Amino acid sequence: MVQREQWGSRVGFILAAAGSAIGLGNIWRFPYVVYENGGGAFLIPYFFALLTAGIPILLLEFGIGRTGKGSAPLSLSKLSRKFEWLGWWQVMICFVITTYYAAILSWSINYFFYSFNLSWGEDTEAFLFGDFLGVPDDVVTAAGWKLGGLQWHILLPLAAVWAGVYYVLVRGVKQGIEKMSKVFMPILFVVMLLIVIRAVTLPGAAVGLDHLFAPNFGKILPSFLGGTNPAWYSVWLAAYGQIFFSLSIAFAIMITYSSYLDKKQEVNNSGFIMAFSNSGFEFLSAIGVFAAIGFMAVSTNSDVKDVAAAGVGLAFVVFPKIINAFPALNGAFGALFFLSLIIAGFTSLISIVEVLIAALMDKFRLSRKAAVNWVVGVIAALSLAYTTGAGIVLLDIVDHFINNFGIVIAGLLEVILIGWFANATRIREENNLVSDYRVGAWWNVMIMGVTPLVLTFMTYMNFRLEFSEAYGGYPFHALITFGWVMVGITLAIAFTLAYAFRWKQDSDREVRGA
Repeated sequence: MVQREQWGSRVGFILAAAGSAIGLGNIWRFPYVVYENGGGAFLIPYFFALLTAGIPILLLEFGIGRTGKGSAPLSLSKLSRKFEWLGWWQVMICFVITTYYAAILSWSINYFFYSFNLSWGEDTEAFLFGDFLGVPDDVVTAAGWKLGGLQWHILLPLAAVWAGVYYVLVRGVKQGIEKMSKVFMPILFVVMLLIVIRAVTLPGAAVGLDHLFAPNFGKILPSFLGGTNPAWYSVWLAAYGQIFFSLSIAFAIMITYSSYLDKKQEVNNSGFIMAFSNSGFEFLSAIGVFAAIGFMAVSTNSDVKDVAAAGVGLAFVVFPKIINAFPALNGAFGALFFLSLIIAGFTSLISIVEVLIAALMDKFRLSRKAAVNWVVGVIAALSLAYTTGAGIVLLDIVDHFINNFGIVIAGLLEVILIGWFANATRIREENNLVSDYRVGAWWNVMIMGVTPLVLTFMTYMNFRLEFSEAYGGYPFHALITFGWVMVGITLAIAFTLAYAFRWKQDSDREVRGA
């Protein structure tokens, strides 16, 4: 039996796990989520979600991977052969995400260099969608069917991204992922700290921070408790959604990473450290982003709500505008901001691709180099679609469906199958045996009760919203093809890999318990 790779140290594992969790969403999504959902009051549902869903699922996946000693499909199949398909579905979800995540990194690399001479000009929105992305005028109505040709200035950095991914992953867990994490994660924290220090010293920074953190309890409470928001429950769902996506849970990453742990290595405390490190970085990012937004609002005599944005709009439209307005050192601040996106995105991409590599190595007994060749080769080719003029539309639709109807449903099935039909208590007890402190029965309540209820309600609301209006105003045929069909294909491939292919050699004996 081939000896499975292991992390070289506990610190290396925690930094790698944090590197996976701390991604683009921490920087460009979380600040706006806080601002839109009650400001400082949002901390209540946020930490409630962290303690009732985020950390319990994180510890569950640490336990599954540590004891299963395999990729998600292998570790879940050791709990029950009937669970293997779920592991493969999570792998396929990662497969889809990698194809567009790398493209966003390519954009960030371009903008890093654009920062030095402010190449995006004054009209940053026109530059992004016109000069840079080459989006056709009828992109919404064409919705992905009119590609618009390759954008070479995006393709070349994309090739560099995949070269970097290949270099790290072919070197393995200890020499590749762990070493990279030990270098990149401290740099990322220092870079973000520099961004925050510069942002909070700008004129108007206090205005942005006041809008960010001023508590609006009316948004998070039902009317019978004095709330003023009829859709108060949506704020709590937003908190669970943020925790769910930002911790890299429910799509095989933490199962894969924890499978490289020594069986005697500490689990519970490592999980709490990683989770709160992720939260700390999110709040640090929020301070830096909204301090800069406050400066922009004051400089242009605008309201914060007219400047604030999330996602692609924040990173590639609003922030270039802010950088343009800087009183000094524009290029340096811009370079730091986009460097933070590059590092956060790259460490997350590494973890997502490793999920695919580990699964192929386990199932088909491929060498690491062969698995890396196959995985990086295929997804790098598919990611070319996002370097075309229609790339932004494809990314928008695919990301929406894979998150709302892939990750959320996969997470729901994971806690139901393992919490209700496997011995979840045994997983908790095995974690406790090697941990600095014990986790009690509250964990079972979260895994078996609270989390399934919340994810069921999230799934219901996602379906309800999806069928009440066309997402993004895109044509129905595009949402079917690039959304529903894409999710269906990932599920079909998952069942095929689980039931049409046998485990090779040692893995087969491990699954059968021989």
